[in-house]
Amino acid sequence: MKAAVVTAFGTAPRYLELDAPQPASEHEIVVDVLAAGLHPRVRMQAVGSHYTSSRDSLPVVPGIDGVGRGSDGRLWYFMSLGGRYGSLAERAVIDTRRAVVLPDGSDPVLVAATLNCAIASWLALTRRITFERGQNVLVLGATGGTGRMAVQVCRLLGAGQVIAAGRDPERLAAIPRATATALTGDPETIGRLGAQVDVVLDFLWGEPAETAMAALVAGRTDLLRPLTWVNLGEMAGAQAMLPAGVLRSSRLQLVGSGQGSLTAAEMAAEIPAVAAEVARGTFAVEPDPIALSDVERAWSRPVDSSKRIVFTPN
Repeated sequence: MKAAVVTAFGTAPRYLELDAPQPASEHEIVVDVLAAGLHPRVRMQAVGSHYTSSRDSLPVVPGIDGVGRGSDGRLWYFMSLGGRYGSLAERAVIDTRRAVVLPDGSDPVLVAATLNCAIASWLALTRRITFERGQNVLVLGATGGTGRMAVQVCRLLGAGQVIAAGRDPERLAAIPRATATALTGDPETIGRLGAQVDVVLDFLWGEPAETAMAALVAGRTDLLRPLTWVNLGEMAGAQAMLPAGVLRSSRLQLVGSGQGSLTAAEMAAEIPAVAAEVARGTFAVEPDPIALSDVERAWSRPVDSSKRIVFTPN
């Protein structure tokens, strides 16, 4: 079979011939991959910067999820979070315990573009913390594709106010369903909103997290009001300085949400609900379909957070 193959971290995958993966248990089947998204996490796989990366895993086929068709004609959404064979290939072995059969009429490209974007914040709010309807959420990194989707997920799950924070004021203004906006480099505005925030969904970490965390705590009028900070990404840096006083002077709780802090079973359990919302048209990301054979060219294109590259068969 043909696949996108990373032979050295930091280089674009190449379109190469590989032996097709084979099922290893009664729960596994082979599917023909119809669509697989190029998510930020997939790029981190290729660079080797994700916390699950290991140089012992090379060569590796990147790709963490996709839509495929089984030999019986059924359409599956699947996750591919371990091993050397990811979803950027003509075929994939999927574990049916961590996959879901999609409704008839589902658009594979739309599902591949949208579901991963939506499920990140969905899992954070439904599995990693106790989120209550009416709570206020700050989305840090809201101008990225996954951050924009988080605003919509928060509203769907019953958030009161959803405050979008990012670097680009024009993109912030265009985010649907946000009740307020703030620039990540504007601690005064973030601090002014601090008294209202109950939960932070942080896709950035690094210096923006440092600035926003200090500003939120400084702006709180009730220091006994809990503030739950959920980290989902590190687009602005893998390290952040956290003054001890920020923790001791407030009811700040730090939580991570991602592979390792969530089991595969927990993630799979939420797929049907999110897939149903995608099918209803509740939220969607504009797909940018590209043939898998063009993977090297696609990898070098500038990232457009308003769209999601989706690789399809040739």
